[in-house]
Amino acid sequence: MHGVPALSAGFTHMPYANPDAPKGGRIIFGLLGSFDSLNPFIVKGIAVQQIRGYVIESLMARGNDEPFTLYGLLAQSVETDSARSYATFKLNPLARFSDGKPVLAEDVLFSWQLMRDKGRPNHRLYYAKVEKAHALDDRTVRFDFGGANDRELPLILGLMPVFPKHAIDVATFEETSLTGLIGSGPYRVTAVRAGQSVTLTRNPDYWGRDLPLNRGLWNFDEVRLDYYREANGAFEAFKRGLYDFRVENEPLRWHEGYNFAAVKSGEVIRDTVKPGTPQPSEYLVFNSRRPMFADIRVRQALTLLFDFEWINRNYFFGLYGRSAGYFAGSELSAYMRPADAREKSLLAPFAADIKPDIMDGSYRLPVTDASGRDRANLRVALALLAQAGYDLDGTVLRQRGSRAPLTFEILVTTRDQERIALAYQRDLKRAGIGVSVRAVDAVQFDQRRLAFDFDMIQIRWDQSLSPGNEQAFYWGSAAADNQGTRNYMGAKSHAVDAMIAALLEAREETDFVPAVRALDRALMSGFYAIPLYNAQQQWIARWNRIERPKAAALTGYLPETWWQKPGAKTP
Repeated sequence: MHGVPALSAGFTHMPYANPDAPKGGRIIFGLLGSFDSLNPFIVKGIAVQQIRGYVIESLMARGNDEPFTLYGLLAQSVETDSARSYATFKLNPLARFSDGKPVLAEDVLFSWQLMRDKGRPNHRLYYAKVEKAHALDDRTVRFDFGGANDRELPLILGLMPVFPKHAIDVATFEETSLTGLIGSGPYRVTAVRAGQSVTLTRNPDYWGRDLPLNRGLWNFDEVRLDYYREANGAFEAFKRGLYDFRVENEPLRWHEGYNFAAVKSGEVIRDTVKPGTPQPSEYLVFNSRRPMFADIRVRQALTLLFDFEWINRNYFFGLYGRSAGYFAGSELSAYMRPADAREKSLLAPFAADIKPDIMDGSYRLPVTDASGRDRANLRVALALLAQAGYDLDGTVLRQRGSRAPLTFEILVTTRDQERIALAYQRDLKRAGIGVSVRAVDAVQFDQRRLAFDFDMIQIRWDQSLSPGNEQAFYWGSAAADNQGTRNYMGAKSHAVDAMIAALLEAREETDFVPAVRALDRALMSGFYAIPLYNAQQQWIARWNRIERPKAAALTGYLPETWWQKPGAKTP
């Protein structure tokens, strides 16, 4: 996306793969939930996501040690110009679907039209930006982008799933189905138990097994995806060895739950992996469309009143960190980092909108004494609220003119969200702010979230090291009044819009990184959300029959690089 790829032509394998990994055996995933579809490329249904990659391939594949670099997969080569106004992909003549038929230009064009017309909304949006597409010969396709002015488009096209034209019924493609798609990938769907389990079997004739990109990947003969309805039941199944690894997301369980016999004997290994990508972060979001949150001073005050230290100690065993920005723990984060000359230049027209301490890197999130009764932050918060026109009337905070109390609702849908909201409710009560916590089911929560029908909700935005078009969907002014976008806070900032434009225009890393950090500063300065916590590591437990490379990718754990220990028994 920016600059040049890290690996030169002629590389032998990816740096995070073991090219000598033995083939064979089986790995069993334990997944939470259920499924009613084997097609993850459509809106309908709950699909098995692993179909992408394992069964269906794209023209190119990510290098997982780089922010956003693609290497040839189905495509043997790609050509574009400096403006990226077009992209020409030449297919590898060895490429075959699992039924033995070759992957041709007509399959690529068919797949583009299929995703543009019947794919998920993001696919339809991106692929509609192609002005013209045509085959130059049986194995060469050219896409012209006209005046789209989107430097990401060639890469987005490179990641487009490629389907066999001869094996897809366009009329029924958008319907859920438990029939496995035919793909060109290393695995085929060989068994399905509706809602419970899917078995993928390695294709011994897989065309791409000797590509440098794939060396040391796709090592298991069989991959089985087992689904569990409930989290505790899933954990008990892991303890019994019914599946091979789990990614732990629950601090209490990671801290106290892994004390069973197999852990003590070394049969179960606990790994912590620290990826270089932005850390998954949770936030309490202010809906600034609501009158009580329209004033930034109110949002600043309420940020001061959140007691992270108490919550981290009492709920999370001190295992979580916290960052003020939206790219936590990565090189893109502006938090605790002074702006460089390029950032200052970008933000100069918007100097009034950027807090000086956020600009110079000295801003810090409030820190409490973890007592749940911190007086210092309360005093500063009440002073800010007084500036915004609110005064304490006994134990109630009221607006100076109307005498109306400051009250709002926190909408929650999980037990964890509820206990954080209740702890925050307690903190706010000390400032005279009345908060109600409303628990609703997941369907109602999603409906109200998408319609911006809430005062405050807990949410997360997952970020990559190559933020692009989706940032306008997250924070752009145009998205603020467009229901269904992820601009939950209703941000409308000229500075934010300009920084999104700057990062989209950047061609080199030296322009891109400052543009993203400048966006981070503009977002932090708006106090649109209260940072709750972020996971600084990936917690993974695996039975020792499964082995992994010593080097982890920049993106973290990758089960496709693992293998079964030679001589280990498959349970």
